[in-house]
Amino acid sequence: MEIFKESVKITENINLGGDRLVLFAGPCAAESYDICMETGAKVKEVCQQLDIDYVFKASFDKANRTSAGSYRGKGLDSGLEILSRVKKDLSVPAVTDIHESYQAKEVAEVVDVLQIPAFLCRQTDLLLAAAETGKMVKVKRGQFMAPEDMKYAVDKVRGAGNPNVCLTERGVSFGYHNLVVDMRALPTMRQYAPVVFDVTHSVQQPGGAGGTSGGQRQFAPYLGRAAAAVGVDGFFIETHPNPSKALSDGPNMVPLNEIEEFLKMLKEVWMLGKSFVK
Repeated sequence: MEIFKESVKITENINLGGDRLVLFAGPCAAESYDICMETGAKVKEVCQQLDIDYVFKASFDKANRTSAGSYRGKGLDSGLEILSRVKKDLSVPAVTDIHESYQAKEVAEVVDVLQIPAFLCRQTDLLLAAAETGKMVKVKRGQFMAPEDMKYAVDKVRGAGNPNVCLTERGVSFGYHNLVVDMRALPTMRQYAPVVFDVTHSVQQPGGAGGTSGGQRQFAPYLGRAAAAVGVDGFFIETHPNPSKALSDGPNMVPLNEIEEFLKMLKEVWMLGKSFVK
């Protein structure tokens, strides 16, 4: 199976799809500056030790919560202020989600990568607005989408004149409150663009905890190793100093005190898998 040959640019110094592993990681929501800094500082330190390129992740708004009473985030203004401070203080690039077309321009003034949530991967106006910022666009595969159909999301972004687009695998719906990862999706989507594997959302149980989402973080190492062996260009991992007290997606997040061993494992398997991907 042929693979997409070019890398895409995140910053002047970081590319996705080349010979270096890229990690997108941080807390699910930008709960506070302190939580973001504690998490980002630890992950950055580990990435430097393991020679992994790091992009900080946190969401200013979680607009697709199961319940209206679930925590959504700080909102656009306060959330972007946190992301801007973290970027500056850690000297790292950042990625965050957008949910509405009007958000793209303002968010792009702060972050380096615009992430399109899985539920919104077919939204043409949202994809075009993200593409027109010139920033890298990271599109998550919808839980309802065939991997080969993600080619059209890539085409929308490139058709707007932006070559810097990647795809993310996060599992597809399997009955109610459950997801499954089809590893065939990774090489299929790799024909069209670089691919990131979302470790922690792949073990999420959407709506499975009575008005909120559950998760099975104990399976994250297995799926992460499998994706590393199959071959991906990067990983997306949500992590938190205390997932049991996280305001969003705690059940599927990797505890921050486990992130070093987790990344060591992924890097080792990724290096082995890289030797088989032609």
